[in-house]
Amino acid sequence: MILRAAALGLALGLAPLVASAQDVEIGTGAALRGLDKINGDTVDMMLATGESAELGNLEVTLGECRYPAGDAASDAFAYISVRDPRSNQPVFEGWMIASSPALNAMEHQRYDVWVLRCRTD
Repeated sequence: MILRAAALGLALGLAPLVASAQDVEIGTGAALRGLDKINGDTVDMMLATGESAELGNLEVTLGECRYPAGDAASDAFAYISVRDPRSNQPVFEGWMIASSPALNAMEHQRYDVWVLRCRTD
């Protein structure tokens, strides 16, 4: 019963977001930032759609980056895939939002990745 109430509350809380959906444009790529949580090093990755980059022993691939129509400097959201070549299971695969990276965060003991912005060049 408590679980149903929580799900209903979540659905009602998200209803205004669905109603306010906006037009988006697709970028040519994205700027992502990676963090090594052990030594504090960061690396910026400028990826084109479909391109991959290495972050330590992980492979980060950009599927697509979208942003609000007419405002490329606004909030970006990107579909990214993060894989460990030593394993068949993805570390992370899904949409990440630049302004709310914790909404759908990558869970990894050493590395963190988040979206900075879409590229339009």
